[in-house]
Amino acid sequence: MLNSVVLNLKQSKIFWVGLLFVTMIVTILWHIPALASTPKHYTELTFPPLSAIQLPPYERYQLDNGITVYLIEDHELPLVGGTALFRTGDRFEPADKVGLASMTAEVMRNGGTRQHSADELNQLLEQKAASVEAGIYTTSGRVGFGGLSEDLETVFGLFTDLIRNPAFPQDKLDLAKTQTKGAIARRNDDPEGIASREFVKLIYGQDSPYARSAEYSTLDNINREDLVDFYQQYFHPETMILGIVGDFEPQKMKALIAEKLGDWKPSQKVVIPPLPAVSQAHFGGVFFVDQPQLTQSYVEMGHLGGLLNDPNYPELTVMNEVLDGFGGRLFNNVRSRQGLAYSVYGYWGASYDYPGMFNAGGQTRSEATVPFITGVKTEIERLQKEPIKPEELAYAKESTLNSFIFNFEDPAQTLWRLMQYEYYGYPKDFIFDYQRQVQATTIEDVQRVAQQYLKPENLVILVVGNQAVINPPLKSLNDQSNVTTIDVTIPGS
Repeated sequence: MLNSVVLNLKQSKIFWVGLLFVTMIVTILWHIPALASTPKHYTELTFPPLSAIQLPPYERYQLDNGITVYLIEDHELPLVGGTALFRTGDRFEPADKVGLASMTAEVMRNGGTRQHSADELNQLLEQKAASVEAGIYTTSGRVGFGGLSEDLETVFGLFTDLIRNPAFPQDKLDLAKTQTKGAIARRNDDPEGIASREFVKLIYGQDSPYARSAEYSTLDNINREDLVDFYQQYFHPETMILGIVGDFEPQKMKALIAEKLGDWKPSQKVVIPPLPAVSQAHFGGVFFVDQPQLTQSYVEMGHLGGLLNDPNYPELTVMNEVLDGFGGRLFNNVRSRQGLAYSVYGYWGASYDYPGMFNAGGQTRSEATVPFITGVKTEIERLQKEPIKPEELAYAKESTLNSFIFNFEDPAQTLWRLMQYEYYGYPKDFIFDYQRQVQATTIEDVQRVAQQYLKPENLVILVVGNQAVINPPLKSLNDQSNVTTIDVTIPGS
């Protein structure tokens, strides 16, 4: 018995020693590649070239009543979503009723339809884990839906019912007004919000549709009939582009669209107003909003920008990458090397059908405000005076192309791009021309567009900060020693 136990112990010992030996050998062999190779510097890493943008198969057609429809199938998940894009925008609301457009969309969604009250609509959507949302923004109006494929008929029916038969109940308008007035009362709590709001007014003008803000008085001028009139003016089949993406069968989807929207009669009275004129309101100047409680300054500086279809827009986006973002000159020089900023940015901005802004700025310590502004201006002027380095060009082009391709990462993003290009009248091959021009951009192109489009002499400078601790003072930035103070007191408060 004892001999048997001893034998078992010896065998067990031999087994565990053998197992330990094998483990050591495997571990050593496993780490040999790691020990033999030296990690490469990130500049030595190589990656395969980006794949070309491939638009997924899609179908575009038009109903007899004028609705333009885009369909993209995507069977990866059992989901379907869509957006109705309407030719409207808050830039068309009367100057004495600012807030009307956003309120129309809010009450449209929150007020339910003539068939389903707000509570019924919300309950039906909640039961299906679905959504229907509405919004009216600067240049367009949108109503969207999303849900499971198996619930498509029900959810699409609620979506189209909201588009065609909104109820606009008075109590929901009263609630929307109360909530918006609450937001107005709190709007000066955020210094960054103050800077953004007041800066667009300095660029576009106090009364421009692209800069004005809702006030207590403009809200008081809005009644239910205004909402109904605004809706009736802009929500029609011929002003609508419908895009749907997801897990659906095309013929059934077309039949459902025809059933729910095909009998919607076009209006003979649709008149889309001309777009508001745009010009720069101020050329140069230093403006200041005093906020004594702050320990840092919020800086905005810039001038009018341009359009996305500008022939030089691709070259300008490459220029933006040289100037802006992580690895850009502003980040490297103003923030990292000089330590003058918590955050810093600068880019030439563009919109589809009205000029955007060239906008630079950031956040900095109060005592560093003037050096920060000077540092940003120096980098802008350096782009004009000195050719960029080859490695800067390569990095900027690669970053631009890498970021752009993610706009087409999934079918829903592609669908939205196609709808926008149609809405604003852009060519369908716009994305491909853009890519080709970015790839062809040279050092000379970047300097040329910097000289042509950046206007340091026209920079409007706005600072939101604590006047008592900004030293040197802001007047040292201006040859005329003139700094204009902006009063942000809320009218009627």
